[in-house]
Amino acid sequence: MPYLEREADVFVLYLGNEGQTDSENRFHPDWIDEFHGLLDEVEASEGPAALVTVATGKFYSNGLDTDWLFGNLDHMHGYLDRVHGIFARLLTFALPTVAAINGHAFGAGAMLATSHDFRVMRADRGFWCLPEVHLGMPFTVGMNALLTNRLSNQVCVQAMTTGHRYPADQAAAAGIVDDLAAPEVLLETAVARAAALASNRKPNLPVIKRALHAGSLAGLAVPNTGENLAFAAG
Repeated sequence: MPYLEREADVFVLYLGNEGQTDSENRFHPDWIDEFHGLLDEVEASEGPAALVTVATGKFYSNGLDTDWLFGNLDHMHGYLDRVHGIFARLLTFALPTVAAINGHAFGAGAMLATSHDFRVMRADRGFWCLPEVHLGMPFTVGMNALLTNRLSNQVCVQAMTTGHRYPADQAAAAGIVDDLAAPEVLLETAVARAAALASNRKPNLPVIKRALHAGSLAGLAVPNTGENLAFAAG
């Protein structure tokens, strides 16, 4: 489960279990509950502050909990609505946000990182990737809106129609991430970037973000139904 630490004005939200380095940090419903609970805790704080998300080990996040999802297909639409809620909440979060991408960010895990204000990626290993085309899975209306509003059209074409795996240098060149860092200073770099923005925590910040991300938010607000979502055969 996710857990929270704090370094001065920066909250550091770890996506996986404390002490565990081999978790894929997938979005199980219980994980989603815990993630929102920690964001509630961060928002309840006062004064200058910013948020960094990170994980440990090989993965930042592999996104959807497909084991749970395909075992609970009768709950698929509501589950995807909740995943959309994570992205929308981060897009409009009342604090500056930075994703420290310590390892692979695949599928909805890549979208999680993309929902932050800024992204710092480990320079030496790990991929940002949207593998849905290889898995026979469509993008939801909300996912499509998030990606096409946050990334350039041609990057979306390559990422979404080919499943290209972007190493750090390519992700930076494509504008998917904002900065690169060696693994030993990745978190330090992300925390420093976040700390420099902590004083921007003011009531107008989420107002600015809601206007800035209006297109993404409109798509993410569209309920997932059988009419606008169907898993194709892989």
